[in-house]
Amino acid sequence: MRAYVGVGANLGNRWGHLALARRELNGAPKVRVLRPSRVYDTEALDPRQPRYLNAALELETEIPPERLLDLLLDVERVAFRRREVRFSSRTLDLDLLLYEDLVCNTPRLSLPHPALPGRRFVLEPLAELCPERSVPGTGATVAELLRRAPPHPMYRVGLYP
Repeated sequence: MRAYVGVGANLGNRWGHLALARRELNGAPKVRVLRPSRVYDTEALDPRQPRYLNAALELETEIPPERLLDLLLDVERVAFRRREVRFSSRTLDLDLLLYEDLVCNTPRLSLPHPALPGRRFVLEPLAELCPERSVPGTGATVAELLRRAPPHPMYRVGLYP
C-alpha cells in the first residue's frame, strides 16, 4: 500500500527531527520510505511561532492505516513531541495525508487528511511526489489542489536529510 505523510518541525534541531522521522519510519517493520520531497521553510500559521521546515514522505507499507497512525505518534514521541496545546509549536509533526484511495472518518483518523486541500505548505511537497494522484472526496488531483490553494510564505531550502 502507498501512503503519504506530511512532516513538519519548528522547534529544536529541525533538520535533525526530519532525519529522525525518515530513519525511524524506514526502520519500522513493514514500512519503507520510498522517497522524500524536498524541504521547505515555511511561515507558521500562527505568526508568534517559529518558522517550520515542511516536507512529505512517500511510504510503502503493509500495516493498516490506524496502526500506521500509531507508528507516526510513536515517532513523534521519540522526537519529544508534546501535545499539550493544539496547534502549538512542535519538535516533530507527522500527519497521515493519504493512504491509497481510502476515505476514512473515525474519531482517531480522517483520510484524506481534512486540512490537505487548503494547506499549500503540505500540498507543495506532496505534489513533488504524486502530482497526478487523485485526492478522494475532492474530485481533484494533488496538483489541482495546489493550484487552488491560498498563498502561503514558503521557499525550498534543500534536500530531505
